[in-house]
Amino acid sequence: MATEGQFEYESVLCVKPEVNVYRIPPRTSNRAIRAADWKLDTPDWTGRMRVTARGKVAYVKLEDKISGELFAQAPVEEYPGIAVETVSDSSRYFVLRIQDDNGRSAFIGIGFGDRGDAFDFNVALQDHFKWVKQENEFSKQAQAPDSTPKLDLGFKEGQTITLNIGQSKKKERSRPQGSGGLGLLPPPPGGKLAPPPSSRSTNHNTQPLVGGRDTGCLLDLGSGNSNSAAPSDPSSTSGSDLWGDFDSVSQQ
Repeated sequence: MATEGQFEYESVLCVKPEVNVYRIPPRTSNRAIRAADWKLDTPDWTGRMRVTARGKVAYVKLEDKISGELFAQAPVEEYPGIAVETVSDSSRYFVLRIQDDNGRSAFIGIGFGDRGDAFDFNVALQDHFKWVKQENEFSKQAQAPDSTPKLDLGFKEGQTITLNIGQSKKKERSRPQGSGGLGLLPPPPGGKLAPPPSSRSTNHNTQPLVGGRDTGCLLDLGSGNSNSAAPSDPSSTSGSDLWGDFDSVSQQ
């Protein structure tokens, strides 16, 4: 039965046309590895390097330049780690832990003639495992339950709510009132009030009395003569004259 990893898509992360392989002495202490201890002038094998990824695991494959036959490969599950290590005295050399199909492993040294190729190899591994770290964080967040308290906006049992619709009171704006409650506006600051309307603008046909002293004498005379005759009614006189004309016509 095929495993789950066999059905995963394999992507190519980096390809370098030339890489040198060196046999390195066994590590006898925990001190840093130095490329100067290798036989850099006489590499043990030269070929092509191809870095691929299947799922979260990267693979450094050493292949023949012409035929593409696989020489060795190193599965890398983390970087930096034991599968790929840098040396202390150069940025162009690395230590690989290669494995065969039976699970046997060995350490070899690889080196690039150009520093740019070594930089591309290093960045390809860093970018891949940066993506792996993000995927792990996303999966943890999806599996972990949400511990943040949730806001409960539902009604409790027996809880009611009252809405007042159309009962809002409008505030009436008070207007300034003048004297007497006529609602006149106050005069402008520093202004003068207009004079009251003249008595000449009225429609009454009154005439001013001339001479205050003579008017007083006439009033005294009128009040003292109590036997003065009443003035005749001009309307009755004119009416009798009109009927007199009709009588004269009828007699003729």
